[in-house]
Amino acid sequence: VQLQASGGGLVQAGGSLRLSCAASGRAFSNHVMGWFRQAPGREREFVARIMWNSGTTYYEDSVKGRFTISADNAKNTVYLQMNSLKPEDTAVYYCAAGYLDGSYFYTTPQKYSYWGQGTQVTVSS
Repeated sequence: VQLQASGGGLVQAGGSLRLSCAASGRAFSNHVMGWFRQAPGREREFVARIMWNSGTTYYEDSVKGRFTISADNAKNTVYLQMNSLKPEDTAVYYCAAGYLDGSYFYTTPQKYSYWGQGTQVTVSS
């Protein structure tokens, strides 16, 4: 399984970026796909997740209304559209894939078996 994250960059506060995560190596219909981020000196934290088969989503409170996670089944790609970016959104963003186990939230890194390499997002004030 390979996850390839891309789309990071430098943007001013209030701007937008769209991250992509291309998945390959297996079928992902029974998986949950998530985005996490990690700022320097901080633990990796949950941002958003989507269940590939149903499309249901869940967000961390600080990104609700600003970020949107989506999936393109035909392209095996998951996206994170980030709008109204703030300096505190600055971090390395990781995509991850995990097996569905009947849970709902899937907000902890331990729920995910596969990780992409990360893409840097820097928001200047």
